[in-house]
Amino acid sequence: MKQYILLLFSCITFLGYGQKIDEVFKTMPDEFLPAFTEADKTMLLVDSSLSVIPYALGEIEKLAYSETFLSIKTSGVGTMQIKLLPLVNNTQIVAMIKTVCSKVCDSNIRFFSKEWEEIDKSSILPQITPLTFFDSSKADTPEFKWSLSHIDMFPISYQFKNGSNNLAVTFDFKNYLSKQDVQKVSPFLHNETVDLMWNKSTFVL
Repeated sequence: MKQYILLLFSCITFLGYGQKIDEVFKTMPDEFLPAFTEADKTMLLVDSSLSVIPYALGEIEKLAYSETFLSIKTSGVGTMQIKLLPLVNNTQIVAMIKTVCSKVCDSNIRFFSKEWEEIDKSSILPQITPLTFFDSSKADTPEFKWSLSHIDMFPISYQFKNGSNNLAVTFDFKNYLSKQDVQKVSPFLHNETVDLMWNKSTFVL
């Protein structure tokens, strides 16, 4: 069913086959980056001598750029990543990650057709919960249950690894727990970061 949904969207977007990140970024709706004009976007992408573009609401800094990936700094605490992901039938969808890092880093990830029609991310991304990062073999112990009870926030950050199609998902918990609680929780963690692999239809653990 998930593959059917993705194939349906890819069929809708077949006319845009072969697009690069430039065209996708230039047609991105204003709501995602208010007041950053098409001319600003072109300058950011085309002028290799410029990595920072001033605009009405501040500055945008280019962090990484390739034919299928763009990472920009949108504020002192915010970043945005835009990635073209290939599908099984040689078309593409767009992934967008907005991350805010203050005390902890937390991301919002969304998926779109290349015409910026949103795709239900449950058809693409597996559900990530605290148990994804914990050692499930210890789930029945009182200490494990105590550890989970102390996690009242679930800050998750997503990053495309070096601009590739694969995601690094990090559970950013250490900065909001006390040092004592971190020491108690850490022994039950399996990993602080897990990798999701893109198989041209969904991300898989």
